[in-house]
Amino acid sequence: MTVHFIGAGPGDPDLITVRGLKLIRACPVCLYAGSLVPEAIVAEAPEGARVLDTAPLTLDEIIAEIEMAHAAGHDVARVHSGDPSIYGAIAEQMRRLDAAGIPYEVTPGVPAFAAAAAALKMELTIPEVAQTIILTRTAMKSSSMPDGEDLATLGKSGATLAIHLSVRNLREVERQLVPLYGADCPVVVAYRVGWPDQAFLHGTLGDIREKVRASKITRTALVFVGPALAARDADFRDSALYDADHVHVLRPKRKKTA
Repeated sequence: MTVHFIGAGPGDPDLITVRGLKLIRACPVCLYAGSLVPEAIVAEAPEGARVLDTAPLTLDEIIAEIEMAHAAGHDVARVHSGDPSIYGAIAEQMRRLDAAGIPYEVTPGVPAFAAAAAALKMELTIPEVAQTIILTRTAMKSSSMPDGEDLATLGKSGATLAIHLSVRNLREVERQLVPLYGADCPVVVAYRVGWPDQAFLHGTLGDIREKVRASKITRTALVFVGPALAARDADFRDSALYDADHVHVLRPKRKKTA
């Protein structure tokens, strides 16, 4: 048997990969993060499958379910939201599976930051404005951030920041980033991206905290910070990719006609 860690995407059932959906339809056991994975996705599990919401379970209980499936020779669809490589808590599960000699594979999914950018019709890497995206979070009740990964350090890059798990920590986001980006730096809070009630709040580092408080958003939100968020209204240069004077192996220099 094999345990398949599957990224289900951020919420819209249509955003799961073809491979991920095929695996869910084939596995007789489906373990999923119920608070974040749509029911429509796990409803694709085969008739008679053991479908279990792991939100109330501990790591030991989840591994016990996998070990029981392993003993029975049943493949497991372990379904996570977004892409499991980003704050998916799969490393600790894979460590346990390695110790138990249980094989596993990972199928990637659409991450929330990419789905949010698509919904906003926004490119996060704008020529000569921002060419770097940093995915990070802040520490509250969760595990502490490693040395050198605080916002005050990461913000020195001037990159587009996609800050996860931090919508209740906007005071600290503002405190650390205003000296680096300025109070008027654009901010977008993306709430429940891909779900029917998705919403986007637009503001600045100086006013986004009040807007979020008024909206009563307290969880399941991603915070974007950076000048690239306002580039649509700015006079930025075109990329070299399609520039007529930019020659590369797929578009060699054209001969001038008489």
